[in-house]
Amino acid sequence: MTASMQNKTVVVTGATAGIGLVTARELARRGAHLTIISRSAEKCARVAEEIKADTGNLQVEYIAADLSVKEEVHRAAYDFKKRHPRLDVLVNNAGGVFMSRLLSKDGIEMTFALNHLGYFLLTQLLLDVIKTSAPSRIVNVACDSHRGAKINFDDIQSTKNYSGYGAYSRSKMCNLLFTYELARRLEGAGVTVNALHPGFVASDFGKNNGALMRVILKLLSPVARSTNDGASTSIYLATSREVDGVSGKYFVDTREIASDPNSYDQAAAEKLWNLSLEMIL
Repeated sequence: MTASMQNKTVVVTGATAGIGLVTARELARRGAHLTIISRSAEKCARVAEEIKADTGNLQVEYIAADLSVKEEVHRAAYDFKKRHPRLDVLVNNAGGVFMSRLLSKDGIEMTFALNHLGYFLLTQLLLDVIKTSAPSRIVNVACDSHRGAKINFDDIQSTKNYSGYGAYSRSKMCNLLFTYELARRLEGAGVTVNALHPGFVASDFGKNNGALMRVILKLLSPVARSTNDGASTSIYLATSREVDGVSGKYFVDTREIASDPNSYDQAAAEKLWNLSLEMIL
């Protein structure tokens, strides 16, 4: 049920490692005209060449941008639209977990800046070409760690009692609220928006947090799934005919399931949307 991606233009963020790399490679293998967006120009260039060699698809480009920085998100969107008049699939995959509270170059708490505002701003900036390319798709990589998370709109940047896992969980709840609100706003536009949980994946994710975290992740690696398995639902939502017209849903292992009840709070979703608009100005 996986459609060919021939003549489809695709963007995958965070595509130089882990499930983002697998997603990008497999979409290229299916014939997509692929643009990867990631922070390191050196890694982007290397990965683009590796994908070309692995797949035989020479239509692989890259844009180097730190998606936690608003100016760089604007530049990435501008560079993409200079090159391409259409965008069939956007996979928002870039993200991170930060056990210590850090600030982005814009002075925004890093987890929120990268994991939520990065998705929100890039999608907003590319939405015009996504709409004109309909039927088109937006795929947001979320996580089951959103379950039980509650958004404190009075402390959206986690200035009090910061917890790396707590900030990460709230950012993933933001991914769900954003997905469902965007799906409502795009109803009838021919653009679908869905979110997914990739599972606990054996990758470099989280290893930026020092030696102790690397040891913990190594100990957990026997129960982790492969990056190929972790990327399977992203690839499914980007390509499968089975989800034609399906929007505003949450998927695990290529199956639609219910997310946490709080993620369906439309008032919270609208409040997050409006707050996010203020923060990207």
